[in-house]
Amino acid sequence: MESNGQQDAHLLVAHLFRHQAGRIVATMTRLFGSRYVDLAQDVVQDALVKALQQWPFKGIPENPAGWLTLVAKNRALDLLRRDSSLKLKVAELERSLTQSSSGADNSNEAEIDDQLALILMCSHPALAIECQVALTLRLACGFSTAEIARAFLTPETTIAQRLVRAKRQIRELSIVIDAANAKLVPERIDSVLRVIYLLFNEGYGATSGKDLVRADMCGEAIRLCTLLLNHGPPSPAVHALLALMLLQAARLPARTQEDGTLALLAEQDRSMWDQRLIAGGLRHLEWSAAGDILTVYHLQAEIAAIHATAKSDLDTDWAGIAVLYEQLYQLEPTPIVALNRAIARSRSEGPLAGLRALEEIESHPALRQYHLFSAVGAELWKQIGNPQRAADAYRTALSCPCTEPERRFLELQLQMIETGDTGISPFPLDQ
Repeated sequence: MESNGQQDAHLLVAHLFRHQAGRIVATMTRLFGSRYVDLAQDVVQDALVKALQQWPFKGIPENPAGWLTLVAKNRALDLLRRDSSLKLKVAELERSLTQSSSGADNSNEAEIDDQLALILMCSHPALAIECQVALTLRLACGFSTAEIARAFLTPETTIAQRLVRAKRQIRELSIVIDAANAKLVPERIDSVLRVIYLLFNEGYGATSGKDLVRADMCGEAIRLCTLLLNHGPPSPAVHALLALMLLQAARLPARTQEDGTLALLAEQDRSMWDQRLIAGGLRHLEWSAAGDILTVYHLQAEIAAIHATAKSDLDTDWAGIAVLYEQLYQLEPTPIVALNRAIARSRSEGPLAGLRALEEIESHPALRQYHLFSAVGAELWKQIGNPQRAADAYRTALSCPCTEPERRFLELQLQMIETGDTGISPFPLDQ
């Protein structure tokens, strides 16, 4: 059995993996060059493994992130020394590392610049957009290949191929990471914002594991978006995305109950919503109105604002939300947007309208293993008085991957139907 100190060490390493791995990979990539991006990933992984081996027994160092960075640097130098053709490069790097260590007071700012520069490198227009997003999530945000696949509703092998292809192009095209010129250039903004959006979504509604919410990932996405505002000209799209994330993050304290079970939007204690974040989100939504371009982030932020300012679920302007989802679908006709649109229609026009909207998208391959599609259908069938169809839909939902809190919720709903309790419950999708 692990001691409290060992448990603390393991938890800290896991925390640092999410918060620091991307920054350290970015620094390693700048120091050694983008052609060694795989090396940068490997040495950071090695450093985290070494931390797991040593910290539970030797204690946590005073500066854990600095310890990991130093171990990763030394490991990279050891590996590079084995290549005789790189002796001059190693000597140059050693001098650079010695100089950088003397300026420790600026190390945090440098790491932030490095991470933004890495994101911009991954967003190079020579790479296909799907490769840009996958590579940034992998390198700068610490996502596993499996997590990226779930975020895209895409097979894991496809994501792995995108990562290999993107890294190969970076080497072939000599795309570099340049912290000194880490600016948000217009041709890369769409990819960068898409990455941050996906990072937040994975934290807000985790696609696997025992936790429904990963607040640290949401915080990292908000930090990166704020970083973009501080490193480039004010952008309405960046303000819109930051507004969306702040408004959604305000509801995080109420999304799960004390035992980790799912608390649905209609059932949440709205007094727990963070009013400071809501106010910040509304300010950024107002600032996002500058310019004449309407993005998907503007529309989603407007939807989030309606939820955040409604006194209760019954007071929510569902007709207005349905209109916004229709506009959103015109800009981004994805199955997830269509699913949310179906929910909004059911709330504003009735369950039959919702079922008709689901029928329009039920053949989409990305929804076949998406548990929320079947769960929404189950609730609509229950509302129109067909418990058998509802039970079948819940069984289908339970056959799909989902988090443990969601699985417990679905099992409870199925059990209630099987025991004759067909009362209407809120939707299992937090819009």
